[in-house]
Amino acid sequence: MARFFAHGDLRLVVLNLIAEKPRHGYEIIKAIEERVGGAYSPSPGVIYPTLTLLEELAYVTVQAEEGGSKKLYVITPEGQAFMEANRKTLDALHARMDDAGRTHSRGDAPQVVRAMENLKMALRLKFSRGPLSDDQVNAVAAALDGAATAIDKI
Repeated sequence: MARFFAHGDLRLVVLNLIAEKPRHGYEIIKAIEERVGGAYSPSPGVIYPTLTLLEELAYVTVQAEEGGSKKLYVITPEGQAFMEANRKTLDALHARMDDAGRTHSRGDAPQVVRAMENLKMALRLKFSRGPLSDDQVNAVAAALDGAATAIDKI
């Protein structure tokens, strides 16, 4: 599903998730992924620019956390008004996301889908930070082989 959301749709979905409760970017990625049963997982390269745009539009603000470097996004009254003005579109998006979640999750345990996506994200993040040493590559391979062996024994 290369194009799960049409132009502007993701902005509404993200805003709605932040309206439910203040969230970090990674939490937004996971919430969307869970809602669609793993059928789509927005990349950080999509989510963070969307969050920046929402901040520039004054639809969200960033709340500083003590000792943390993560940004916590909170909806503003302007963001709430924008979301409510687009309620029909948002409701249609939720219906589509729920349908995708039901379709994609048939026969799959959502916990397993989430865990697989977490593993993929952890690997992407690890390898995006630069080249790994031979020891690190061997450790990653051993961890993956160990997980495969443990799953095979179930």
